[in-house]
Amino acid sequence: MQLQAIDYTSATAQEDFVKSLHETGFGVLKNHPIQKTLVSAIYSEWQTFFDGEEKNEYLYNKGTQDGFFPPNVSETAKGNTKKDIKEYFHYYPWGQCPADKKALLSQYYAEANTLASELLAWVEAHSPADVAKHYSQSLSSMVDGSDQTLLRVLHYPPLKGDEELGAIRAGAHEDINLLTILPSANEPGLQVKAKDGSWMDVPCDFGTLIVNIGDMLQEASGGYFPSTSHRVINPEGADKTKSRISLPLFLHPKPEVVLSERHTAGSYLHERLVELGVI
Repeated sequence: MQLQAIDYTSATAQEDFVKSLHETGFGVLKNHPIQKTLVSAIYSEWQTFFDGEEKNEYLYNKGTQDGFFPPNVSETAKGNTKKDIKEYFHYYPWGQCPADKKALLSQYYAEANTLASELLAWVEAHSPADVAKHYSQSLSSMVDGSDQTLLRVLHYPPLKGDEELGAIRAGAHEDINLLTILPSANEPGLQVKAKDGSWMDVPCDFGTLIVNIGDMLQEASGGYFPSTSHRVINPEGADKTKSRISLPLFLHPKPEVVLSERHTAGSYLHERLVELGVI
């Protein structure tokens, strides 16, 4: 399995991208519409946020799942026993956010949602007929008007040497949603699990966009689009002293959307959040 960056502007971008998603669960795009300067500015603003004490004024709301999640309530990946070494902020347009950081974050949220919806339409357009017939409605309409799509600002702090034995920045996991849109982080570490069980690095050239399938799209497509395991490994050597910031957008359908005979989007999300230990 190999992951190569696909040119968003190429004549075959749609077909190449959807083929990569089907074969690996991941697709990498270059020359996409989201500007590197916007992503870089957000990384800078939020590094300051995570380095300071202001973050504790925005502690998460357990019911609505917005706000700051400190390391002691970080997720434990399904099937793992060690908490991830990370902290993060959940942004929804209707949720809490520091006033001086809302402008850039809301701009990115809007632009990333627009691109995500377009990519979802690519998936729909290039789904085989025997797969598409199982969609309860068009994929694009599943997210139309949804207020569940989540932008997470993730901070993996420098390693101090006192971390729990066996803990890593993000244990092997699959995402819950339809698609995840992720601009390359400011430091490497993201890996995807190949079909033979080996781990491979995901291209992380700054300016590329990483897109991966979530469990909800795997469920809706009857497994045609695989929700592939991925993780963020700990850095080594001098890189241990570096923070890592990333900015995944988790594209979520409206709760009432029927994914399959077994699940609505709402029932599936609740089940997974319980498994992660955050509710």
